[in-house]
Amino acid sequence: MNDSPGTPTTTTALVTGANKGLGYETVRRLGGLGWRVFLGARDEARGQEAAERLAAEGADVTFVPLDVTSDDSVAAAVRAVRNSTARLDVLINNAGITGEQVGPMDRLTPPEGTLPQDLIPVFRVNVFGPVRVTHAFLPLLRAADDPRVVMVSSGAGSLAIATDPKRPESAVAHLMYPVSKAALNMLTVQYANGIPDVRFNLADPGFTATDLNHHQGTQTVTEGTDAIVEFATTSPGPTGQYRDRNGDVPW
Repeated sequence: MNDSPGTPTTTTALVTGANKGLGYETVRRLGGLGWRVFLGARDEARGQEAAERLAAEGADVTFVPLDVTSDDSVAAAVRAVRNSTARLDVLINNAGITGEQVGPMDRLTPPEGTLPQDLIPVFRVNVFGPVRVTHAFLPLLRAADDPRVVMVSSGAGSLAIATDPKRPESAVAHLMYPVSKAALNMLTVQYANGIPDVRFNLADPGFTATDLNHHQGTQTVTEGTDAIVEFATTSPGPTGQYRDRNGDVPW
């Protein structure tokens, strides 16, 4: 099913952090549309197994080893994708971590107990990772007719939500994950402002049951990927938007 690098005929996408959860479901849904999807994952065994499982169902899915915290790994991923296609239509920066095992609220590290070094691993994945991957894949994206980048954010990164006493998020004080997603939101706005030939948008999955929250979420992973898939598949479409499956998310 692979086209030669010089003559891609199907829509192509790369999804990071895609061996499970939202990333895996995104790959499954895009593959079901007949897209060629590159499944990026840091864990090679799990990533390969996930890609093979989807390919066995008929999807055009290829595993690409990809650690978003490593320059060498991202460069190798670019080479792997370029060997299969001359362009990348959609990049979905999905890989993310919370910084700790999220469970009952009393298990979250409170602000007064958080040290600068506690934020570094979270920012390395959630903020620096999307910058590293986006920068590396820009040449392949710019070879597409309507290149778009979807950043997987969270309502936890919304200042409006965090300061709304009617929202449960305002009762949670946590310096790691919400702060990293707020930073990702601003990064995406600046990308949209500064790179008009590529569309950049933010998808909020909502409170979705994944291993990041011990499957406590109220939405299925399919519902959680609705906004991601909508931004990925809408062409032509907007840029600089922040949405969940129900519409715009307040900044």
